This record gives sequence, C-alpha cells and structure tokens, in this order.
Amino acid sequence: MSQFAVVGLGQFGMSVARNLAHQGESVMAIDLDPELVENASQDVDVAIRADATDERTLQELQLDTMSCVVVAIGAHSIEASVLTTALLKQVGVPRIVARAMSDLHARVLRAIGADEVVNPEEEMGRRLAARLSQPSILEQVELGDSNLAEVEAPEVFVGKTLAELDIRNRYAVSIMAIQRGDHVIANPMGGESLKSGDVLVVVGSVNSIRNLAALA
Repeated sequence: MSQFAVVGLGQFGMSVARNLAHQGESVMAIDLDPELVENASQDVDVAIRADATDERTLQELQLDTMSCVVVAIGAHSIEASVLTTALLKQVGVPRIVARAMSDLHARVLRAIGADEVVNPEEEMGRRLAARLSQPSILEQVELGDSNLAEVEAPEVFVGKTLAELDIRNRYAVSIMAIQRGDHVIANPMGGESLKSGDVLVVVGSVNSIRNLAALA
C-alpha cells in the first residue's frame, strides 16, 4: 500500500484525500485550519494541523517517507504553494503533485521541482466544454497523443457487428470495451452486435473520436 500526504484541505485537497482513503490508501492530511483537519480526520489515517511552509515541521512529519505528496493549496496563497513545493523537494519527497492556479504558477511549480502539476478548474472547464460541444462523448481522458473516450453508439451502428462496421479502419479508433447497461464487454470480438444504448469505450485521436461521435 502506498503512503500519501495531502497538504491543503480545501474542496480539491479534501476530495483527493478522501478518495485516496476510500481506495484503501494510507493518507496523511495537513492544514492549518483546525476545522478542516477535524473534518478530514473522519476519513483519513492521520490528520494534522501544521504549517507546511515551515521546513522543520516537514522534517518532523517525515514526509520524505511518503510515496507522494499532493500540494493542494488553493488560490488564497500561491506563495505558500510555491514555498511548500520547494521545501518538499528539498527534504527529499520522491514525488510531488502540485495544484496550479495559472500557467505562470504551473511553470514556477515545475521549475522548483514539482513532478506533476494539475489545474482542476482548467481541466473541468475543458471537460465541460467538450461535453457541451459533443454531447455524445460522455467522458474523455487524454493519453498523450491519443484520447480514451466513452461514446454513445450511433443508431446507424445498431444491429451490426463490429466486423461489419470495421470501425478501426473507417474511423481510426479502436474499441476497447462496450458498456451495455451494468455489463461491460471487454475487448469485444468482431462478431459482437451493437445494441441501442451501448456505450463504446474507444481510443483514438481527438479528431477521430469527434468524427465517430458526430454520427450519433
């Protein structure tokens, strides 16, 4: 089991801490606000009221023994976010994931040692915009040059087999699975016929996925 620490227990940090804990991971939650620490203590292994911008505090908490530390400090203190990230790098934390509030903030975080930088507001904005512009794409995740997406099966596909549709050659996407109600058909064979309401889990370029979704 990995060990995680989450610094900053606002809405984003609390969600990360709770979801990691619910997945069975060992989590230490850290914040200066005693109320937030108390709330987190109901879900995580350890919740501590501490100042993460203090180097001695970080050493006492032995954060260098963690598999990963998430710096989830929000917009109220970009300075604290940057200082905490720099100190975590200095004390030897093996992996640091930091939340950024802007492109400049992200560049600074990477420059001082963050291994991964996330911007949940920007990511949510992209996902919402994609969902609004292409309602038939239910979910989409970036995978380098390709995307993994859930696409509603177009009605013109219903009743036809995957072999007949030849989706990979015609639309340049690969079908990894079919979600049919509560049932998932992983790595479906060519003889599988599509039904109304099926959701296709596909991998392909953004444009290829959009072209497929446009048929719905």
